Amino acid sequence: MYPPGIADGLRARGHDTVAVVERPDLRNMSDAEVFAAAQSEQRTVVTENVPDFVPIANDYDAAGQAHHGLVLVHARKYTRGKPRTIGAMVAALDALASRHPADDATSMREWL
Repeated sequence: MYPPGIADGLRARGHDTVAVVERPDLRNMSDAEVFAAAQSEQRTVVTENVPDFVPIANDYDAAGQAHHGLVLVHARKYTRGKPRTIGAMVAALDALASRHPADDATSMREWL
């Protein structure tokens, strides 16, 4: 959903981050497949697609299967077309990552 500049900015701050658009293997996957791929790589999913990703995370929770987190983004607060969105999201995600250990599957959910 977001430009790869956000992943670039997070990598510049030392985070192991990828954007779906950077990975041809992820681009045509369903949301459930993207979430599963993120879990296999111990990654948190960042999305504004709440209606699709929350039920996927709920399914993991219901099955007692911990996941590496879901960051839900308010589309009005972080508008994709605005130039300042990249910097604002990088700062917010960097701060969030500093509060959560990278390798823990804690099924965290956070809102930006």
